[in-house]
Order: sequence, then C-alpha cells, then structure tokens
Amino acid sequence: MKKLLNVLYITSPEAYLSLEGETIVIKKEENISMRIPLLNLENIVCFNYMGISPALMGACADRGIGVCFLSPHGHFLGRISGKVHGNVLLRKKQYFTSENQTEAVAIASSFLIGKIVNSRKVIDRFVRDHSLLVDTESINKASYELKEILKEIKNCSSISDLMGFEGSAAKIYFKNFDQFILQQKEDFYFTERSRRPPLDNLNALLSFLYTLLTFEISSALETVGLDPYVGFLHQDRPGRPSLALDLMEELRPVFVDRLALSLINRKQITGKGFMAKENGGVIMDDDTRKIVLTAWQDRKKEEIIHPFIKERVVFGLIPYIQALLLARFLRGDLDAYPPFFWS
Repeated sequence: MKKLLNVLYITSPEAYLSLEGETIVIKKEENISMRIPLLNLENIVCFNYMGISPALMGACADRGIGVCFLSPHGHFLGRISGKVHGNVLLRKKQYFTSENQTEAVAIASSFLIGKIVNSRKVIDRFVRDHSLLVDTESINKASYELKEILKEIKNCSSISDLMGFEGSAAKIYFKNFDQFILQQKEDFYFTERSRRPPLDNLNALLSFLYTLLTFEISSALETVGLDPYVGFLHQDRPGRPSLALDLMEELRPVFVDRLALSLINRKQITGKGFMAKENGGVIMDDDTRKIVLTAWQDRKKEEIIHPFIKERVVFGLIPYIQALLLARFLRGDLDAYPPFFWS
C-alpha cells in the first residue's frame, strides 16, 4: 500500500478494503494492516483481486473519489466514479490540447526530452561500468550528439520537427546498442530496430517488452481519466494508443532497454528460446516468455526516489505517477508536465 499525491495505491493482491466510519480499513488475511482517512483522497487504484466492499465503493462515489481496478500485472479492468466526475472536462482539455499545435508541441517536447535524457543516462552508465569492454570514444560521441539534439528540441515549433529529432536520436542511440551486448553475441546481436515483424532475437525481446510497457501505460492513463488513444507527439490512428506511446518514450530506456540487456548479459535467457517463423519474424517460446515476464514483474518491485515528488516508490508505480502528473498539468494544477528523469 502506498499513498502518493492523494492517490492510494493497493499493490498487494491479497489486500481487501472496507469502510469503517470515515476511514478505509485495509485487511490482509483478516488482519488489519492499515487505516487511512477518506478525507483528501482523490483516487484509489487497486492492483488486488480481493477487491473492496460495496459500502466503500458507495462512499467513494458519494465523495467523488475515483476507484480503479487493475489486475496484479497492471491490466486495466474498470473504474467506478460518482454522478459528477471531472474526467469529461479532463478529456475535453486533452482533445483540445492535442489539436492546438503550440500546446501539443510543448507537451510532446517534454516526452522527447525525457527520452533523450534517459537514453544518455543508460549509455553513460554502461560506459562507466564496462569501459574496458566497449568503444568508449564511439559511445561518448553518441552521448554528445544526443545532448546537442536536446538543445534543438527546445526551439521546435512543430510536431513534424519533433518527430524528425526523435528519429535522429533513436538512430544515434541504437547505433551503439550492439556494443552493450556482452554475452551470447552469436544469438543476440543488433543491427537495426525491426518491429513488424521483429527479425532477430533481440528485436523480438524488445518488441515484447515494449508491448508490456504500452499496456502498463495505457492502464495508468485510464486510471486518471485520460484517453490513451489521443496523443500529442504520435498521430492519432484507429486502434493506436497514441498517448500511451507518447508517455512510453521517456520510460523506454529505463524500463525496457536496461532489462533486455540484463536478461541477455546475465544469461537468464538464451537463443534457444527464440524461433523464426515462415515470414522471417522471430518469436519467443513459452518458457522464455515466462522468464521475461517474471523478470518484468521483479523489476517493477525495485524502489527508486521519484525525481519530482521526492518520494520512494517502486518502479511499477512510475507510469501511474507520470499519468497523474500529466492529468494535473492538463487541469492547470502544474505549470508544466515534468518528465521522468532516471538518476
């Protein structure tokens, strides 16, 4: 259980919530583990299967406290809200902002700045930890080039220009990605990013993890009342969660790329767990997928000090915090959207 920014996160699958007067009672195996006043709560986000009592759901609806249900793995299940709820106003603001070039560029720039800063952090840390095993000159050059792109982004006035810089930054970043593979080079190598379908083992691993992150962020956006399908950086397309893809940009390097490299370099997965299909695409077998999913869930349990709210949180809550910060910015509660910067 964790209370952040007036949002109560229930992360224990076995927890059950009930109402006692004006207080939420949280029980685990019939034992009371926590009591929290309803006063000042804005939302309750439940990652638990046990659920909450009807009395508490009713009390939350009466007080305008949103209740969101997700599976323990982060898949959005549903939301409860009262008669009057701010989601419609929030979404109207989101739609209006997405159509306003100036405002959309400002938000999209923040997503992209977060991505490039975190990409530099990943490669700089890799050089620091493995300087004798990589071409430090090449990687340091890439870090410098990414830094120069950051300066250009601040002067962008159109989404098309931002997407151009995003493409350039991705090309620079992935140009050295093969150097970060220190083990199993014959089975895991990187030449370029391939998506539909992924054409090698590493791209198959990255695509699977990016898909997990997209689902996670879509759920986070749903919990705060935002529409995952209307974005600012990525263009709207039927069935495409554009806003989830926007928010994912700043989290990709930290959530996915580091985990993929760790799984390979620690030999937690091997090339035997990947299969090539007739169309040339590569997929993981069931056993490898289970290993990756376990590592994904374990990584989400790691703790970090969030750079903006200055509180200790688990990695798994970062998408929900960023979604909440984005919603607060759109409501006018924050002067700007603060991207997540890994430290």
